[in-house]
Amino acid sequence: MTFPSRRLSPGTKRLALGAVLVLGVAAIWGVTRDSGDAGERRSAVVADHAATAAGAKPALTVMAITPQWVEWPRLLAANGNIAAWQEAVISAEISNLRLTEVRVNVGDRVQKGQVLARISSDSVDAALAESRASVAEAEAMLAEARANGDRARQFQATGFLSAQSINQYLTAEKTALARLNAARARMQAEQLRLAQTAVRAPDDGVISARTATVGSMAQPGQELFRLIRGSRLEWRAEVSAADLGKLKPGVAATLTAPNGERIQGRVRMVAPTVDPQTLNGLVYVDLPVAETGNALRAGTFARGEFELGRERALSLPQSAVLLRDGFSYVFRLDQQNKVAQTKVATGQRMGDQIAIVRGIAADTRVVASGAGFLADGDRVRVVKAPATARQTP
Repeated sequence: MTFPSRRLSPGTKRLALGAVLVLGVAAIWGVTRDSGDAGERRSAVVADHAATAAGAKPALTVMAITPQWVEWPRLLAANGNIAAWQEAVISAEISNLRLTEVRVNVGDRVQKGQVLARISSDSVDAALAESRASVAEAEAMLAEARANGDRARQFQATGFLSAQSINQYLTAEKTALARLNAARARMQAEQLRLAQTAVRAPDDGVISARTATVGSMAQPGQELFRLIRGSRLEWRAEVSAADLGKLKPGVAATLTAPNGERIQGRVRMVAPTVDPQTLNGLVYVDLPVAETGNALRAGTFARGEFELGRERALSLPQSAVLLRDGFSYVFRLDQQNKVAQTKVATGQRMGDQIAIVRGIAADTRVVASGAGFLADGDRVRVVKAPATARQTP
């Protein structure tokens, strides 16, 4: 069976051709967009690989240092009070007389024999004058008795005087001599009382206390002044019983005064006993007089250290040691300049240096400063440290 052919009109042909052209353009655009997206994805992957190969950006620019071996002093820390080496209590030696003059005050430096105060001497002067008169009288009576005794001894051989009379003259001579000696003793006692009306310093030193006031009645043994002998102070440090054996006379000590000044001293004596309550013993440290005038006062509290010798130790600047969560850390540097947080045990400090007891070796490179801005595993940029010698404690 044969169908008759139909001929398309010119308008229909043009429509069909336009549809074919539109579909072709759409297909070409789709293929082009897919190719562009794939290229962009390939470029991003390549860039990511390149960044990974190049490494992360450095977190910080730092300087690298290594620990140094130094001669480090072995120190024993202690606390204690400043006290007078010896404190003399100055009192009156004469009684029932009034103070008429007080010449010194607290803080004054005095010399041995210097007059500190004077006591009324009117009655003592009168008694001394009376005793001198008694001495003169006794001397006259002795002269007469000696003359009579000499004559009696001359007549003793002739028998002109009886033995009884001769004995009376000789006895009177001895009695007159005894009375003269007694009168002289009373005069010396009054002279001593007169000297005691001047209260004098028993030694060089500084007045630490004064209770003497003009007009008060002096009594024997009553305190008038306190004197720090020689102006010398000492540090009475409390040291545990376990550490007392490490100290001996002559060991050097360094105190820190309340104003921050450091004062050198020497151990004079170590107490032979220990307080059973605190289990501490006292160590007496002599302090130089010239250095204690203004920095230290008797009765103040002071911290100090005893130097027990010297030992070799590794040290780092304190800026290289980070205190975190109650522990000390440093940041080690590897060959790729990555940091690793490392825990270390620290010892004593001296200036800006700190002793490293354990945790790192002597050839370990560590970050010199800025550790607080780093985290474990960070990559850093290392620059050369300035050519300055590190101080040795």
